[in-house]
Order: sequence, then structure tokens, then C-alpha cells
Amino acid sequence: MRLSPHPARRTASTLLVLALTAGLAALTPAATATDSPAVQGVSAPLAAKPYMGWTSWSMQSSKYPGLNPDGDYSYLTEKNVLKQADALAAKLKPYGYEYVNIDAGWWRDLDWKPRFDAYGRQAADPGRFPRGMKAVADDLHAKGLKAGIYLPVGLEKEAYGGGGVPVWNGDGCTTADIVYGDLRTTNGWDSAYKIDFSRPCAQKYIDSQAQLFADWGYDFLKLDGVGPGSFKSGENYDNVADVAAWQRAIAAAGRPIHLELSWSLDIGHAADWQRYSNGWRIDTDVECYCNTLVTWENSVEDRWDDTPAWTRHVGPGGWNDLDSLNVGNGEMDGLTKAERQSYATLWAIAKTPLYTGDDLTRLDPYGLSLLTNREVIAVNQGATPPARPVTPSDDQQVWAARNPDGSFTVALFNLGEAPASVTADWSVLGFTGKAKVRDLWNRENLGAYRDRIAQALPAHGSRLFTVTPQGGPVLTRTAYEAEAPANTLVGNASVADCGACSGARKVGNLYLGGKLTVNGVKVAKAGRYVVDIAYVSGDARSVRVSANGGGAVGHKFPSTGDWGTVETVSVPLDLKAGTNTVTFDSGDGYAPDIDRIDVPNLA
Repeated sequence: MRLSPHPARRTASTLLVLALTAGLAALTPAATATDSPAVQGVSAPLAAKPYMGWTSWSMQSSKYPGLNPDGDYSYLTEKNVLKQADALAAKLKPYGYEYVNIDAGWWRDLDWKPRFDAYGRQAADPGRFPRGMKAVADDLHAKGLKAGIYLPVGLEKEAYGGGGVPVWNGDGCTTADIVYGDLRTTNGWDSAYKIDFSRPCAQKYIDSQAQLFADWGYDFLKLDGVGPGSFKSGENYDNVADVAAWQRAIAAAGRPIHLELSWSLDIGHAADWQRYSNGWRIDTDVECYCNTLVTWENSVEDRWDDTPAWTRHVGPGGWNDLDSLNVGNGEMDGLTKAERQSYATLWAIAKTPLYTGDDLTRLDPYGLSLLTNREVIAVNQGATPPARPVTPSDDQQVWAARNPDGSFTVALFNLGEAPASVTADWSVLGFTGKAKVRDLWNRENLGAYRDRIAQALPAHGSRLFTVTPQGGPVLTRTAYEAEAPANTLVGNASVADCGACSGARKVGNLYLGGKLTVNGVKVAKAGRYVVDIAYVSGDARSVRVSANGGGAVGHKFPSTGDWGTVETVSVPLDLKAGTNTVTFDSGDGYAPDIDRIDVPNLA
């Protein structure tokens, strides 16, 4: 969500740069972030599970007719916030939605001119919030809801006041004492001066802001424009010290306040976001800044590419934030019904906060059903770990998570532009035989399926299942190392050390014609085999995979986040009885590094 009065439309996808642990074992509860720094931090109890609620920004930023009649971003008013709060309390609160988050502009008038108090702290614009921010929080609490508020990171330029503005409770500090002397700028819009936390007065200023919000009764703060991230990098845009200062200030303020960071945070600092905050936006704004709230192309669909590398960095205390879930208003959302369900499915299985930016006073029946499906909400809010893709990031994808009771949450997605069938093989989940399948969106049992389930899906469609194995034989696999001497390397392909890889080695430099052929792959009978491929890739890369010199199929592997982390996806291959070859061909591009392949042993 952007602070600028005229936000630019999104122009690039975020490349994510951290990864999941290898194999489906990464989906077990033991592999989620129970040992993350966020769990150990003082704020951990605030985010025991992803938060649920409503945010003002989607309607503020939309050009949908009638939403902002007094100019851009004019929707944000006390009256409109409380109207949405009434609807939230009546329609969604019984399902767990409780936060009402006021976004950018609460201290700015309709011309976007800011208002500050005598201590350089943002103050409510009387045109938007005539009773002030405390009265709004009190009203929200009276409805059994929680109140959220917003700030950009740094000292806003307009608050500097020539350096002579005193800091509340600051022992003689002024704004000149909290920033760098050269007035270097920071945040995603360069709208603030960077705070110098080597100066004692700097923490005093953050303390004064946190105390103000605590005194007003706020339960949630979104800190926006944070870097590294927000499409900015370099020393000026490193706001880790700001986030740490906010954590300290909140701890001293005497009121628990959930600290959420935005936007497109650098995954290279995932440990910092976990340590100091309760949530972090992994991507840019989901809003399209057009005549709907969102569109599929800008930028809902990007989340399938951008989410996987972050999945292992969540758990009680801190969660990946995919931005608002705008699926409740039909035409105003700008999506088909199939797209709305897929959007909600990914948010649920990724265990991202479920907060909508819809107009809650006019939810359509289908949208209400998506937002209030208790079985889907339970996937997001319960002990189920976040799902990850178990197939490549092609148009047809399968995501899965192993549940504590031994069942699996399985989502099928068709991200293509035409209807297509999507198949989930039980072998990628680690078992064979029969499994019971429950359809979570339709809340019905589908019976038992042997070895797999295949579904015909519309364009951008999805299904969401609970799959429960029925005691079939345990699936075993035979591993074939990429670096084995008997394999064939072509072009620049070469063996390299890899501490995270099995055998501590991998085959890399698969680019511009580089190839790896794994030789001597033996199976007992001819057939279709779903082969696990363990790989390393600092960004999303494509590779052509073939068996026995047959037709190669191109697959895009999700980023593992860096060049030392291993992940696994599964691809189907037709193998003959006896000895086979499996080839990875970079073609005219750059392919991921290959650790090994695991071939199922089928009777």
C-alpha cells in the first residue's frame, strides 16, 4: 500500500530470495518457524496465528465509481471506517475477523497536506477524523474489534520543522537530533528523512510515537515503505534499525501492538523481520489502482510465483503477508468467480493474514461464502503448516502441506488462460494406494481415490481438499545423485560443492546449452513415474526435462531463495522397464542447479 497521493502502477514482480527446506518433510509442523526469532521475541504472543480483519486502503486507492467522490483517497473518513466496522462486527466477526486497520492518509487532508502535533507526530486530519483517533479506537473496541493505524517509516520531511521541533519526553531533543546531518532520505517514496539510531534522541522520537498510539488505544501498526524492500536498496533504505526501535518502543509503551511491515520486503533480511515484527509484506500492492479493487494480472497472479521461497519463514509470532483479500464484492473486485476462489485458496494455504479490503456493506452471497467458510479458515488459522508447491510453477500446479493428524491439505490450481486438468499424485505426498478426499470449499466428502485425484478446472480455477491416506504401502524411492561420475555433462555444466545438498555436491552452470543426463535410472516396469527433483536456484528458472531422449517438457522451478538452499518439486516422466536416462537441458536460457532425483519404487 502506497503513501504517495498518486501511486504509480506496479511495473515489476518481486524476485524472492529465500527458500523452503528440501522435500515434503519441510511441510511438517517441526519445519515451521517454531524456532524462529519471532517466537522468542516479546511480541510473539500477538501473532499466534495470522490476523483477520479489514483494511481501508483497497477502497481508498480504487477508481471504482462512487468510492472516492471528493478526489483520490477521499474514502478514508471516520464515518466510512465505522460503517465498515459495523458490517465487520455483524457479518465477519463470528468467523474470526477482528482488526479494523486505518491506512495511509489519516493525518492528511484531501489535498494530501499533513498535520502534526507540537512534537512532530502525525495528528488526525479534522476533516477526515473530526473526533480524533482515540475516539475511533474507543468505538472499535466497543464493538469487540481491534484498532489498527498506519505510518511511513522515517521522520516525515514535513515534520522536521527546520530541525527545531521538540521531541515529546525527549530531554531537550529536537528533530535535528534524530536524523542524519545531511538529511538523507529513506522509505519507498523518499518522503522521510532517515533516522540515525546512533543518536540517543532517535529512540526517544519512536518511543513518543508508540506511546501516543498506545494512549489512543491502538492494537496494530502498519509501518510502510520499509527497506531493504519497497523497491529500494542501499544504506539509505536499510530500515532494520527503525523496525528494531519500534519493537523496543512498543514494549515500553505498556500496550501490546501488532507490528506489520510493508512492502516487498527483502527476503535476505527475513531473520530481521522475524525478530522484530509480527508480519511482513512479501510483495507489492495487490491493488490495481484502476476502476476495480484488483485485477488478476495486476497483481493477484504474481503471488503464486513470489510466495514459495518465503514459506518456511513463518510461524507463531510472525507471518508472511500477501496483502488484502478482495473477493467479496463481485464486479467491484474485478475478478471472475474462479479467480476469487483461487485468490482465497492461496491466502488460506499460505497462512497469510486474512484481511479484506472489500466494501463489507455490500458483500455478495458468493463473496460472503468465500470469506466465511469455516473449513477453509481453519486451514489458515489452525495447526496446519503453510503449503508449498510440490510441482513446478507451471500453469497447472499442486500445493500441499502435511497436517498434524497425518492428513494432507492439497490445493490444485489452473493458472492458465484456458480450462485444463490438474492431477495430484499421492506419490508426491509420500504414499500410495487409497485416500479419502474432502472438498473444503463445497464442504462435502468425495469418497476414496486410488493413487491420485484429477480435476478439470476452469481458467484460473482451483480446488482445495483434505486428503487422508487409508493405510496403503509406504512409498520408497531410489536416489540418483546429479554429480555421480557415470552421468553425462554437456557444455558448461559442472560439479560444484553444496553443503545443503545430499552428497554435499550438485551440478550447476546449466546455461546456454548446458545439459545434465542422469544415467542408469532403473525401474522394474514401464509406466508413468512422478520423479522428485531436488534443486537449488536463487531465482525462478526453467529447464527442459526428458527421459530416454524423448520429447522434453519445459518446467519453471520456483526460487529456493539463494544458491545454498535445496528444494524439491515433482514431475511426471514415462520410463521403460530396465535402465533409463533423465536429461536436464538448459536450452537457450539458465536452468536451476540439480542436486539429485528420487524415483519411486512402484510394484
